[in-house]
Amino acid sequence: MTAWVPVTTGKSGARVWRGPGVHRKQDDPAQLAAEAARLIWLSEHGIPCPTVISLDDDGLVTTTLPGRPAHELPSHLWPRTAAAHAQVLHDLHRLPVEACPFDEMLATTLPRAHRAALTGGVDLTDLDAARRGWSAAQLLTALEATTPSDEDLVVCHGDPGCANVLFDDDGELAGVLDVDRLGVADRCRDLAIAARSIRDRLGPPAAQALLDAYGRSVDPARLAFYRLLDEFC
Repeated sequence: MTAWVPVTTGKSGARVWRGPGVHRKQDDPAQLAAEAARLIWLSEHGIPCPTVISLDDDGLVTTTLPGRPAHELPSHLWPRTAAAHAQVLHDLHRLPVEACPFDEMLATTLPRAHRAALTGGVDLTDLDAARRGWSAAQLLTALEATTPSDEDLVVCHGDPGCANVLFDDDGELAGVLDVDRLGVADRCRDLAIAARSIRDRLGPPAAQALLDAYGRSVDPARLAFYRLLDEFC
């Protein structure tokens, strides 16, 4: 019998346990099924991620991905992790959009944001510093005022912050975690969340190193919009 140890880190609201070489997650069954489907799809397309072992009444069981987030590695490795982080985003964003069955476009995510704002689903205690103290109505007004008129569609991870991209002890990519938001979306969704997370954990130079390594000009206003949209998730 597997000896499960509770994992207390993370903000998803799911209950997570660790066993020898495996993790088990309990959450809404539909949410777990969505994550399992995305993990299987990613694995089939060559992106390193946990392998699904089982999905049943006991939850989602996957293999444990070896590695650590960049902020747990020595600082001299951060330039290498920034390059590897950018590369895995490139690899994801090069996957064929037409082959991806998961929709995270604005036509899907904006109504979801509206529902969250109207039903108390926005965590107002965990907003970005610039929006601290805002109400859900203020967030929604700002979101509506800054929504882009178009989307540069790619396959996005959806939440590629520091905690969800792991590296080995040499700073090379080990794989990605927590892919329940994966789907077709604007590439700036990934870049906005990744750069913000790296900025907060490793500092602004590391965040800029990620964007430089990604090597594509991005609109700061669009990055700001997708950071705002993330407040509703």
